[in-house]
Amino acid sequence: MPNDALRIEGGLVARPTPRANGVRCFKGLPFAAPPVGPLRWRPPAPVALWAGVRSADVFGPASMQGIVFDDIDPTLTGVSEDCLYLNVWTPSEAGAESLPVFVWIHGGGFAVGSGAEPRYDGGALAARGIVVVTVNHRLNALGFLAHPDLTRESGDGASGNYGLLDLIAALRWVARNIAVFGGDPAKVTIGGESAGSMAVSALMASPRAKGLFRAAIGESGALFASPTRSVHDLKTAEAVGVEFASKLGVSSLGGLRALAPEAILAAAPGVGFFPIIDSYVLPRPLSESFAMAASNDVPLLAGWNKDEGFNFDVGEGLFSGSPFERILETVFGARAAEASAFYPCDSIDARRASARRLGGDLVIVHSAWSWIEAQKAHGASPIFRFRFDRAPLMPEGWFGSRPSAEAGAFHAGELLYVFDNLSVFPWLTDEVDARLADLTSSYWVNFIKQGDPNGPSMPHWPNNREARSPLLVLDERPRIEFEADRARHEFLSTVVRARTQPSPGARGDG
Repeated sequence: MPNDALRIEGGLVARPTPRANGVRCFKGLPFAAPPVGPLRWRPPAPVALWAGVRSADVFGPASMQGIVFDDIDPTLTGVSEDCLYLNVWTPSEAGAESLPVFVWIHGGGFAVGSGAEPRYDGGALAARGIVVVTVNHRLNALGFLAHPDLTRESGDGASGNYGLLDLIAALRWVARNIAVFGGDPAKVTIGGESAGSMAVSALMASPRAKGLFRAAIGESGALFASPTRSVHDLKTAEAVGVEFASKLGVSSLGGLRALAPEAILAAAPGVGFFPIIDSYVLPRPLSESFAMAASNDVPLLAGWNKDEGFNFDVGEGLFSGSPFERILETVFGARAAEASAFYPCDSIDARRASARRLGGDLVIVHSAWSWIEAQKAHGASPIFRFRFDRAPLMPEGWFGSRPSAEAGAFHAGELLYVFDNLSVFPWLTDEVDARLADLTSSYWVNFIKQGDPNGPSMPHWPNNREARSPLLVLDERPRIEFEADRARHEFLSTVVRARTQPSPGARGDG
């Protein structure tokens, strides 16, 4: 074997030149066979072997996607149905001391994104003594299409969660290969933001991911229900799949697999296909899995940003143009008056603030709160809850026509701080932001190393299981607060419970 190459599953891979800080970045490593042709809508297959020494200096293509969100640009790597690649940042070499591993799952609504986004560059974190892995997975209809014929051919009585199966395959690849990069396969933490955080919560609930990680990080999202969002069961998702196939003008799996991936993407623009309760990867809704103690009980660091609702304002999106009182009636029905106690509408300013708070709750915050509460009620491992409050000074135009000064601590705004990558976007950051990025990334690295974010000379971050549910507020002056929004979320939980029933026929293989 050449001295400048490593052997991993599939063959030899070249060692990239280290950066000035000693970190090497291995880009575009395949962790499964290309899911194309007869492998479309099948579980990921083993890596195809290659001859010679494979270069590791170019990111693999992202999953098929278009432009959906302004902060995710798929043209940076290109897109392809052949997308099952991961990237490794390491300060170590095989044979050296084994380091903890952080496996990051990108956001993007399960429709866009990749592990190659510049804000996820793992170099700054790896330089602190961990191995960082970012991963692609199948998205949208190519990643989450269920169909009765796919269920019948699977052998597992399930279909639809191919994107989650990709993530599980990547974790298994890490277990078998990460030691070559100086990582310890017994010390893996998974993490993600938005859809990536939803995927982390799903992996905590999945029996297929058992034993593949020892801690979890979730930023702004979980696959728990809200009053307007729930996860399809297999039967419902299969019906959606049949309708989708009809839209494409085909009636057989052969016909579906013969279609160009561009045609499938064109028929599923934007955000539309998500993980489902398929009876195999996810045997039952997450709330039930946690309540049955069937989840993977590991230390959890989770939370959200203060102003998630800026991105999901109900007055700007789905209900745009509707009076706020009508929005409350649409969402809460006969309980709209009760809801108005938490989302007041007695003035123009109150309506504006409530529209943002409600939008954030419906899409992000309540599901994340429910995840933390489920782990607190039914698990035993420590929980570290955060709220990210820092509102960086943003250049005008960053949010289109909306004034940047109104954004606050917006959705995904914490990512540059977590990865200590403030220079990636042209935000108008200052020394306060630099200090907060250093502190935030240090908390995350400590948690990855030891399952606890605390360390010397850092403000203490208490366990959320302590009395009054303490949480850490990450801002110019980090501080501890105690939960002040429980009554609102308990009300939302009663609405969710009234609209959902335990899943029939869920398999008990958790």
